[in-house]
Amino acid sequence: MERIGITAAGNFNIDHVKVVDLWPDEGMLSLILEEKRASGGCAYNVLKDLALLKTRIPLYAIGLVSNDEDGKYIIEDLKEHNIDSSMMRFMDGVTTSYTDVITVKDTGNRTFFHNKGTSKYFSIDHIDFSKIKTKILHAGYILLLDTLDGPDPEYGTLMAHLLRTAKDNGLKTSVDVISESSFRFNKIVLPALQYTDYLIVNEIEAGRTTGNEIREPSGKLNIENLKKTLQMLIENGESELVCIHFPEGACAVKKGSEPHFAPSHSCPDGFIKSTVGAGDAFCAGMLYGIHEEWALDRIMGFANAMAAMCLKGMTTSDGVRSMEETVKLMNELPLRKIVGIL
Repeated sequence: MERIGITAAGNFNIDHVKVVDLWPDEGMLSLILEEKRASGGCAYNVLKDLALLKTRIPLYAIGLVSNDEDGKYIIEDLKEHNIDSSMMRFMDGVTTSYTDVITVKDTGNRTFFHNKGTSKYFSIDHIDFSKIKTKILHAGYILLLDTLDGPDPEYGTLMAHLLRTAKDNGLKTSVDVISESSFRFNKIVLPALQYTDYLIVNEIEAGRTTGNEIREPSGKLNIENLKKTLQMLIENGESELVCIHFPEGACAVKKGSEPHFAPSHSCPDGFIKSTVGAGDAFCAGMLYGIHEEWALDRIMGFANAMAAMCLKGMTTSDGVRSMEETVKLMNELPLRKIVGIL
């Protein structure tokens, strides 16, 4: 059977986005200038970004929501964007997962306040692998799915068990990890990497998984630790491809090949409205290029362009546009002039 399309499983939540005039000191006032409800969560964002490309590859959603207002919004939004929602599951008595996203107007920096809601209970039991006919299963976020982050006596974690089951059913697997301030990365992330074909993470997640500090206190990239982290992840896991992305660009390596660096786009003043969702947009670009079997440099260039498009919007997907518009931006928006990464 020839497989086509991408399935994403895991976090489906609503982002309640608020743009404020400044980030206040504790106990002080900040003004809300704009607010909006939008898609949130790894699986939801990636699928919606892929749908907005209008490439027509099949897209399928697997997650757990409530029958509340936010849950109904998610299902309707998936249908509106031609994302198959037939494998979505419902749970009563628990609110649909949501995040308050506070974005500072002048900087685009964002802060998240998250209610795990139904995502806490999403498990391997909610997935019927016999119904998944796509090429890739993307799962995430690790560290934000309490049940799947739990222990498994054979595979280490239930997420690792899920990924192994996916591979046994003929799927290529991809994962994403949430950025958090904790020491759980080694215990929870590493077991999943044994059953992950495509690992796409940011510098924080990669560094904490391996114990390396990729960003120095001064804000400068630690190039040696970046290289070391990339090598550790490709050598100690079973991934075909590992990609670490960061504001300056991304580094990726395929098993048995030399690493590749692709600089991000140089955005002019006023271009960036918010950084929320840029990492998921980058991931969506990587997965599309992988699905289409592009060369690595083309995949990474396209992923950087998708991230740049996302920066133009207030929410996770406001700025994302069609394939044609994304390629136009990729060809016309200058790249950062960075040397000495690899």
